[in-house]
Amino acid sequence: MGQIEDLLERPRRYSNVDGMDECGAGFYCLGCALILWLMVRTPARSFWHEITLLIFAGLVCAIRYGTKAIKRHVTYPRTGFVEYRSTGLRTVKIVSAISSALVTVGVALVMRRHWEIATPVSLVGIVLAGVYLYRMAGAVRWKWVVGGAIAAGAVAIALLPANVIEGLAVGTAGDHPFGARMEGAVLLSLLVYGTILLVSGGISFGLYLRRTQPPAGESR
Repeated sequence: MGQIEDLLERPRRYSNVDGMDECGAGFYCLGCALILWLMVRTPARSFWHEITLLIFAGLVCAIRYGTKAIKRHVTYPRTGFVEYRSTGLRTVKIVSAISSALVTVGVALVMRRHWEIATPVSLVGIVLAGVYLYRMAGAVRWKWVVGGAIAAGAVAIALLPANVIEGLAVGTAGDHPFGARMEGAVLLSLLVYGTILLVSGGISFGLYLRRTQPPAGESR
């Protein structure tokens, strides 16, 4: 049974063996936080609003190709390239499409009816912590601490006073279609989760470099 469990855990363990999955997710959260901060802190006709999509596209490309470059030049030369068969890809795509549609409908309802959903937005981190623990903690035990930090951050954000949350989104733009409190909650959540993931990924990368050796031709 122990060998079978090890085989089942191997794909998850290898996918983040160098911490790049977490670093990529951390940079993505912090990049989105920067984009949101620029949007809520600058006038509606600001130059930054005009290039938001360009910044986002650059962020996605930098993360995608940056992490691939590190894996190609650092990870794979040390531990080899392993490609596991993807299972249930069609199901994942269907679930993603349905989720995207539900999110779109939810956002439209919020904008139309001005619902206050800042606290539920903050507590999305509880779900994120659960997914993180399922994805990471089974392969690396100390990641339980990271998952707990994400959950604790989500609860702390949800308990913050409304004026503190709103203060993060108050700027010169004036127009807050989602409400200043919700925008502040999203901004703070992205900052907290992004920082935690980036630190965790950085630690994993440092440990990976210590525990593995470069190819013989590169050693000095």
